[in-house]
Amino acid sequence: MYVCAVANQKGGVGKTTTAHNLGMVLGRKKKVLLIDLDAQSNLTDACGFVQSDLHGSAYEVLGGSKGLEDAVLSLERGIDLLPASRDLAVAELAFASKLGRENLLKKALKDAAYDFAIIDCPPSLGLLTVNALTAADGVLIPVQAEYYALAGLDLIRETMQGVIENLNPRLHTLGILLTFFDGRKSLNRDVAAGLQDRWGNLVFKTAIRDNVALAEAPSNGQNIFDYRRQSYGAQDYAALAREFMLRVRKQ
Repeated sequence: MYVCAVANQKGGVGKTTTAHNLGMVLGRKKKVLLIDLDAQSNLTDACGFVQSDLHGSAYEVLGGSKGLEDAVLSLERGIDLLPASRDLAVAELAFASKLGRENLLKKALKDAAYDFAIIDCPPSLGLLTVNALTAADGVLIPVQAEYYALAGLDLIRETMQGVIENLNPRLHTLGILLTFFDGRKSLNRDVAAGLQDRWGNLVFKTAIRDNVALAEAPSNGQNIFDYRRQSYGAQDYAALAREFMLRVRKQ
């Protein structure tokens, strides 16, 4: 199983949208587990579930009171979701005294029978994100096409380096994904050029264009392909999935 953490400590850069839609494309041919590690439960909501639908959550799985198979929800054939609950908001405190607290997710996924696990990380670099990085093979970093978003790349890379040195030496950057991109705007073009100059081949060739359908789909509990298959958003995430698979095969 290849585990990919979708991570960036900055909020609003498209982590949930990317985890959701990438997972749905991969699930056409592979068995996929989506994991919501954010207490805001945006991925869970986007998949059409509310808190009353849950019979378990990532919090309980991390804490050991439920097994993974007892908490997952089925989205469609080949695609499952480990949902988030609001209890994740207190995970830092609740798991602080646990031995091996950075390895809770890795342990929970040990016997999982999936081809891919895609983790939607919270907008922070705390214990939950460290758990995701410790369990992951690769990290996909969405970056919004603005200068403030670029500044945060160094911080996530520093956190990754600490995880590599102390917890997970196999962790690598799968790629940096430019989101909310509008080629008509000079700022967006400048940011894209700056990313390419500094990070080179780590930047995905695919950029996710700014597209209203991507914002509308989650409010309908749908992925972009079910909501508006012909949209730019659907086209871009299909292209991302192809590039994602090529990069995974090269690892």
